[in-house]
Amino acid sequence: MIDNYEKFKEQIFRLTTIDLNSYKEKQMKRRIDALITKHNINSYSSFVDAIKNDKVMYDEFVTNLTINVSVFYSNREQWQILEREIYPYLTSQFGKKLKIWSAACSTGDEPYSLVMLLSKFLPLNQIKIIATDIDKQILEKAQCGLYNDKSLKGLPKEFVTKYFTKINDRSYKINDEIKRCVEFRNHNLLKDPYPDSCDLIVCRNVLIYFTEEAKEDIYKKFNNSLKKEGILFVGSTEQIIQPQTLGFESFKSFFYKKI
Repeated sequence: MIDNYEKFKEQIFRLTTIDLNSYKEKQMKRRIDALITKHNINSYSSFVDAIKNDKVMYDEFVTNLTINVSVFYSNREQWQILEREIYPYLTSQFGKKLKIWSAACSTGDEPYSLVMLLSKFLPLNQIKIIATDIDKQILEKAQCGLYNDKSLKGLPKEFVTKYFTKINDRSYKINDEIKRCVEFRNHNLLKDPYPDSCDLIVCRNVLIYFTEEAKEDIYKKFNNSLKKEGILFVGSTEQIIQPQTLGFESFKSFFYKKI
């Protein structure tokens, strides 16, 4: 692009409240430049003008900017640890009615996975998951609950059989009884207030896209959002090197307890 990327970041923040300074620049700039080129626009300033006046292009930009790669039971062995060790620990500490937040939930695979796992221990009418994401368009897709067969590949067969309706050879729709257990909210991890008194926060494979400074700030906010001895569940590429500096201790691989 021929004009000022620093100015572009300022304009995007005013327009969307997404702070591009908190993302790894090389990766994000490549993604943005590809989208601008796709629309045959030759400058950042012209692209800002375009998305101000075209809601479809604006939504495409936000969706392209945010990371929306999600599948049910991603890294299945970690979900098995959640079921066999973390959930029993949490219920022994806080009781069966847990406050759980799925942060940066993308297309809903993660919070719906949490509901199905908890359904092995509780009736569905006693389960409520808070699920948030910055991308309103993705939240609409999550609320629709329509998924392709690849998204369900890692999910236990019992859940597919019990909680999904097959639409065709490649598409499945999650049942309304599961959808009712999830409250979706629009939320920006970098600027919006966080839910409080959480027993479990799940945020996986998202923070790898942020700068080290932004990650540290988010981890500290997660810590403040948890009850003492509550658990943070992160992705398989997001091991926290010195959790004590952020108010955590390692509990199991990729699970951290607030101290």
